[in-house]
Amino acid sequence: AISAPFPKRTHTCGSLTSEDAGNRVVLSGWVQPARLVKNVLFVPIKDSHGTTQLLLSREHSSEDVFNGLCSVSPESIVLIEGQVRLRPEKSRRPDPTGQVEVIVDRFLLLNAASENLPFMPSDEKHLANDDLRARYRYLDLRRPVLSSNLKKRSRVAHIVRSLLHEEDFTEVETPILLKSTPEGAREFLVPTRLSTSGGDAREPQFYALTQSPQQPKQLLICSGGVDRYFQIAKCFRDEDGRKDRQPEFTQIDLEMAFVSWGPVDQDPSDPWRIGGQEVRDVVEKMVKKIWQEVEGVTLPDKFRVMTYHEAMSRFGSDKPDLRFGLEISDITRLLPEGYSTHLDREDSIVECLIARSSEDSPFLYAARKLDFDNRQKAIIEENHSSWQSGSKILSGLQTSVTDQDSVVNDALRLRVGDVIWLSRRRRAPEACSTALGRIRLAIAELARDRGEYTPTGEPNFLWVTEFPLFTRADEDKEFLAHGRWSSSHHPFTAPMWQDVRAMYDGQIESVRGQHYDLVLDGVEIGGGSVRVHDPAMQEYIFSNILQLDATEQASFDHLLHALKCGAPPHGGMALGMLMAILCKTQSIRDVIAFPKTGSGTDMLFKSPAPVPKEVLHQYSIQPR
Repeated sequence: AISAPFPKRTHTCGSLTSEDAGNRVVLSGWVQPARLVKNVLFVPIKDSHGTTQLLLSREHSSEDVFNGLCSVSPESIVLIEGQVRLRPEKSRRPDPTGQVEVIVDRFLLLNAASENLPFMPSDEKHLANDDLRARYRYLDLRRPVLSSNLKKRSRVAHIVRSLLHEEDFTEVETPILLKSTPEGAREFLVPTRLSTSGGDAREPQFYALTQSPQQPKQLLICSGGVDRYFQIAKCFRDEDGRKDRQPEFTQIDLEMAFVSWGPVDQDPSDPWRIGGQEVRDVVEKMVKKIWQEVEGVTLPDKFRVMTYHEAMSRFGSDKPDLRFGLEISDITRLLPEGYSTHLDREDSIVECLIARSSEDSPFLYAARKLDFDNRQKAIIEENHSSWQSGSKILSGLQTSVTDQDSVVNDALRLRVGDVIWLSRRRRAPEACSTALGRIRLAIAELARDRGEYTPTGEPNFLWVTEFPLFTRADEDKEFLAHGRWSSSHHPFTAPMWQDVRAMYDGQIESVRGQHYDLVLDGVEIGGGSVRVHDPAMQEYIFSNILQLDATEQASFDHLLHALKCGAPPHGGMALGMLMAILCKTQSIRDVIAFPKTGSGTDMLFKSPAPVPKEVLHQYSIQPR
């Protein structure tokens, strides 16, 4: 145990350079496995800033120092004093401290590490399994890659705050403990001992951990006290385990007053036909600044814009990956007139996806190997003119060669060796991707795994706009919707001004919303919308379209009353922290200090966990 004062460190383990040669220094850090070469001991010492090589020899170090440091177990904390010198030229490395080493003449053991650690964080070649590293996350965080990720996360947060302050945004913390509302996915409920009724027998009372600051930030803008709000907000969702989700997550949240409701004096070539241009400008500015300062990449002045309909039609996804082609085509108009009688529904269409046989196509092998419900047809000499009649999807066509066969072949430019995929679906997609959209991604993934396709390194940012305002409920919201219409985004999203009349006329499926998603290479990184600021319109959406009952509507009374007190047109957005993308990792657990598993379990803090029955009784909760 330390029983006397010790000097403070003069440098970090990552700060020494050739300019420090000849200086005496004090370093503190974690000892790494040492190497003994001909009575010379090389000991790396590291901290979160980097690693410095220590050198001890019989010639320059006392026997006590040499033997003492030699016996220290790896990952122990030591303080050393010594002199910096240049390494021999042949031993120099290009890393920051690779030009120098420190000759140690004094050391102090500050804290000895156990000789039986669960794993060695310095051993990257034999990395421990995920569960073990999660259980001992404090050891895992000593790995430079994780330490670097956390620092990059802090840097991104600083960039965001600095830019938004420059843009006259005010950072405001909103409540985490709110009331349960029927607006989204499942919530975490927090019981409280507070009671709203007297007597001994009382109903349990619950807060809900906020899924997003949606209502508080809208009320903040409605107040007029803040014109532009932002927050790096903690959010909570009790979702089933997914590899890209955590039960608690952080988002960059912003809201702006007096946003537009549609283009007025706009460049006709700009496909952004909804309101919220002000939000778009700020978000693009922020993302460009992050990529410039963190990645050294200059992004385009304006990000590409695509409607939801175009994204689903051409790429089969509402978050299309534009790094490769393989576009989808609607071939319904090319088929014989009588074929429509064979479609499942009157509003159905037939689509195709073609992998070309050209020599430079990286997707042909993958397209031939994949088999999704026997949807694909390989074009060969024998079936070049008759493949349609043999297709399961086109089973209503004649089996003999017809003029129509040639029309389709010519229109699609089909050649021997091509592979064509076919699919029938509703004209209005019912999900976030179509069958051919999923096949398109599967082909690219297989081609990438085989080394035949390498995605471009340039980021492809894309705005997707004009989503359907209402859809049938998603799987994670079905328990709330009970077969009713559901908001595609949330119930506060405004319709496009062109579709307001259609909404009131009951043409629900055709109404487009002023909703915008920001997509990067097939990943949705943020979403937002222009909000409903007219209380009559908001009440109509609640009652007539979403068909919320009186109890469900009562949970939004405060918002409706705020709208009736004079609410400005407003809109906003929430973006993820983008860290997994910036750190080029497949798992978001690599960019969070203390993440949970895919099932929501925290293996370090051992949560969630049961609590004693007597504690539950304090909250008026009766266990089974």
